[in-house]
Amino acid sequence: MKQQTLAIHAGYEKDGQRTMSVPIYMSTAFDFGSAECAASSFNLEQGTDNVYTRVGNPTSAVFEKRMAAMEGGAAGLALASGMSAIFYSILNVAEAGDNIVCASQLYGGTLTLFTHTLKRLGIEARMFNVHHHEEMKALIDEKTKCIFFESLTNPSIDVPDFAAIINEANAHGIITIVDNTVATPVLCQPLLLGADVVVHSTSKYTTGQGLAIGGMVVERVNLVEKIAGNERYPHFNVPEVSYHGLVFSDSVSSGMLFTFRMRMVLMRDTGAVISPFNAWLFIQGLETLPLRMKQHSESALAIAKYLEAHPKVKRVNYPGLESNPNYLMGQKYFNGGHSGLLSFEVEERQTAQKIADATEIFSIVANIGDSKSIITHPASTTHQQLSEQELIDAGVPGGLIRLSVGLEDTHDLIVDLKKALGAV
Repeated sequence: MKQQTLAIHAGYEKDGQRTMSVPIYMSTAFDFGSAECAASSFNLEQGTDNVYTRVGNPTSAVFEKRMAAMEGGAAGLALASGMSAIFYSILNVAEAGDNIVCASQLYGGTLTLFTHTLKRLGIEARMFNVHHHEEMKALIDEKTKCIFFESLTNPSIDVPDFAAIINEANAHGIITIVDNTVATPVLCQPLLLGADVVVHSTSKYTTGQGLAIGGMVVERVNLVEKIAGNERYPHFNVPEVSYHGLVFSDSVSSGMLFTFRMRMVLMRDTGAVISPFNAWLFIQGLETLPLRMKQHSESALAIAKYLEAHPKVKRVNYPGLESNPNYLMGQKYFNGGHSGLLSFEVEERQTAQKIADATEIFSIVANIGDSKSIITHPASTTHQQLSEQELIDAGVPGGLIRLSVGLEDTHDLIVDLKKALGAV
């Protein structure tokens, strides 16, 4: 089925009441029916059947299946936030003494997680530039557990060379994890490009209206073949003491190996569980996601072209522009548009902040992917914890302004930016 159909139907078979809308199962626990069934469920003999909402819920399950279908993946795991999705994806493969290799062009919260919080847990983050993927070779060793990058970087708006990065990772038997939040599966499907795992902040385009916080992890089909017997990933291949010696790579649910272990160990133990109500909100958002991403992309391209011609704008970052260094990669890896996120650079930090203050339709908000347009000065907000050199490495100079182009009339948005640029 095509994306538009999957977005509306995947993962849901009408319940006994024949409801057209997916029900919200606001229940903490579920009746096992017998002591024998309860025991087998806790011993993972029932797969992912309903046990307790901390490890799974019928509403959340529909959301997981629908996102997995849209990504072309095998299975998904819904989580409480995008940051918990990223955090769990790392903890699922790495422990103290290990390292991860990641792009330097990342969302500020991800950079902080990798360079500060993971460091305190004994996991080292080693950075490479997505435009210089050859830097990865010197960073990889026997303790490297994953390669992490974004399909469309936030806020530098770069498109990585998927094939080059994935091929290098595969040569070493290393899992690749791609944050596909900005692109969404509508515009880019990293798993079908060869990546192993994708993560999302579903708080962004998935809901589309800034209604709820949530995250998602989806693994590719047959990922078990890469993990089973791979010495880099002992957590999956040695007996799990907390499940009486179960080996996850040999388990009945090995077809969804990565997310299954994440669910039954990490989410069980640390509880970053999504609310069933939030999962239901995301299901509603998915139904219109293909239509919205088309409009976001068309409006963003029109605004990028306007900004590119403005005398006060030094540079515009949007892969839909033929003049952009990412144009060829955008054409190669994206389909139907390049999302609603773009950034542009003016002369200095103070000018950028004045432009943000002068807009009327654009709101100064620390979010993206909303139906309402958003303007952000990343160097003083989402990336303010970085040093000057780290800002440069992340592609976030002081004069950079990030726009999340919403669904308002494109002409009105251009007029708003014209007035704001004219005021400085």
